[in-house]
Amino acid sequence: MNYTHNYNKTSLTYDDITLCPSYSEVESRTKIELSTKLSTNYTIRVPLVASCMDTVCESDMAIKMAELGGVGCIHRFMSIEDQVREVSKVLYVIKKTTSVEDTSRLSLNFVSTPIMAAVGANGDYLERALELTNAGANVILIDVAHGHHKFVKDALGQLKQNLPYWVDVIAGNIATQRAAMDLMDWGADGLRVGIGGGSLCSTRVQTGFGVPNISSIQQVVEVANVPVMADGGIRSSGDIAKAIAVGADNVMLGSLLAGTKESPGNIIENGDGLYKRYRGSASRETKTIHGQVARNVEGESTIVPFKGGVEFVVEGLLDGLRSALSYAGASNLANFWPEYVVVTQSGVNEARPHLIY
Repeated sequence: MNYTHNYNKTSLTYDDITLCPSYSEVESRTKIELSTKLSTNYTIRVPLVASCMDTVCESDMAIKMAELGGVGCIHRFMSIEDQVREVSKVLYVIKKTTSVEDTSRLSLNFVSTPIMAAVGANGDYLERALELTNAGANVILIDVAHGHHKFVKDALGQLKQNLPYWVDVIAGNIATQRAAMDLMDWGADGLRVGIGGGSLCSTRVQTGFGVPNISSIQQVVEVANVPVMADGGIRSSGDIAKAIAVGADNVMLGSLLAGTKESPGNIIENGDGLYKRYRGSASRETKTIHGQVARNVEGESTIVPFKGGVEFVVEGLLDGLRSALSYAGASNLANFWPEYVVVTQSGVNEARPHLIY
C-alpha cells in the first residue's frame, strides 16, 4: 500500500470549501433518507453522534439521541459503576421501545439499537468495557487524543479478543491514512477522525500537530473499509453536509449539543441569561474535577448559553442536512457525493449573511 502524505500540500477545513449544486429531482425534502453506518455492524437513522464529553453525553442525552435516530456516546470520566448505571438507564428505555431481542446472541441485554460508551486505552479499560457490555453497551469507543498509538493497538487486541462478538469497537482519534490502515489491521470496526479541530481543543496550539478536518477525512476515506466518524470543528448543518460529502459516514457533535437540557450539568443563571458549563476532555478543568494530574492540558473550558431541549437543535441540523441533499439531487446519504470548490476569504465572507451590522 502506497500512502498519500500531506507534506508540503495545502490541507482544507470546512470554511475552505463550498459544495456545488447539481440537477435535482428531489420532490420533497421530508422524504430524504438519512440512515447510515455507525460501525461495521450497527446503523443509525440519522448521522449524528453525541460526543463522549462529560458536559455533553450521559444517559439523558443518549436516550434522547436514540429517540431522534442518532446515538450518544456515554463519557468515561466517571467510575465504572457510575458509567454502567448510565448504560443501564439507556438499555431500560430502549428495550421498552424496540421489539428486537435475540437470545441466540447469548445476552439477555442485546438489542440491535446501538448503545455506545467510551473507554480509555490503558488502566481499567478492559474491565470497564466488559462491565459496560454486560450492562447492554454494544458499541465501545476507544476515546484518546492520539489514536495511532501502541496503547490503542494493545487495547484493540484485548477488546476484540475478550468482548462478545456482537460488540463493535470504534477507535481514534486519527488524521492520516497510515493511522487508518493500522487501526483497521488492529481490528477497529469504525474510525474516529479529527485531531486538533474541536471548538475547545488547543492541541494544534500546544503541540503544532493536527490536520485540517476536510483533508483528514478525505485521507482516511480513501483507504477505509469501515465507517468513518468526523469529529471536531462542526459548527452548523452545512459543516455536517461537507463532512459527509467528502466521505464521512457520521459526525460527532460536542459544542452544538452542549448547553441543552439533556447535557450533564446544572443551569447557571447570571444577569445575562441562562448558561451551562462546556469543557474539553483534555482541559485543566476536566482533569482537575476528575482527579487527574493537570498536565498535558490541550483544551479549554467555558460556559455556553442554555439552548433548551436537544430535539430542537437536532431537528434544525437535520432540516439543514436534508436541504443540502436536495441541492445535490440526492435522496439518501449513499448518493450524496457533490463536487466542491475551494474558496478565498472573500468567498467565506460572502457565504455568511453580510447585510447585518
